[in-house]
Amino acid sequence: MSQQEQPKRPQEPVKYGDVFNVSGELADRPIAPEDARMMQAKETSVLGHTQKGGIAATMQSAATANRRGGFVEPGVATYLDPDRGVSVEQTDVPGARVTKETIGVQDVGQYVEPRPVAATAATGMNVQSKITIGQALEATVHTAGKKPVDQSDAAAIQAAEARASSNNVIAPGGVAASAQSAADYNAAIEFDENKIKLVDVLEGAAGKLQEDKAVTKQDAEGVVSAELRNNPNLSTYPGGVADSVTAAARLNAKGNI
Repeated sequence: MSQQEQPKRPQEPVKYGDVFNVSGELADRPIAPEDARMMQAKETSVLGHTQKGGIAATMQSAATANRRGGFVEPGVATYLDPDRGVSVEQTDVPGARVTKETIGVQDVGQYVEPRPVAATAATGMNVQSKITIGQALEATVHTAGKKPVDQSDAAAIQAAEARASSNNVIAPGGVAASAQSAADYNAAIEFDENKIKLVDVLEGAAGKLQEDKAVTKQDAEGVVSAELRNNPNLSTYPGGVADSVTAAARLNAKGNI
């Protein structure tokens, strides 16, 4: 009887660039047990628990594989910027709570948790108001503000502004026009650091729209469709314009707000 084949040992460690959208030195570094432990501690401290299937869980799985493969030792950390390390931050924006997870200076995860928007009625009682298209666009600044503007972003913003208008008109010099100009400019620029980012276009978006309205499911579907049609990969950007508008529509649809 032939001896059973033993599982093949991995030839290379799992690196940050294998599981996260990161670049530079970090992308080539193996994920170590201490890295995962630090991210788990940050998630627990800020969120009260470790996210199931989240960043810390992904890092833990990779670190375990690397330790079993003999690529890293228990208790060892990948070299990270000592001034930054790992971080988990939460920001409240109109209609949502944004959670951003960072390793060094690079964002590796962003989540948007829809939350009711408190408003004060003429009676003085605290009531809940619906999230507007402008507020949803502003929320994108916190979830994907560092993303260079491309044609899919411009198309999604244009769809959002048109739906905020009572006559589906795009205002000259408005948010959508700025986004299209940014996308056109970025198309000719090689390096991302020199490109116009979403934060440059969408910061204060609610105040720049000539008209605004509460986000509906139909609005979200229109924005998602526009972003998909103009993305070569036929996908929406995590935490991007379509995701933010969709999250707002879901919250508004829950009622009692």
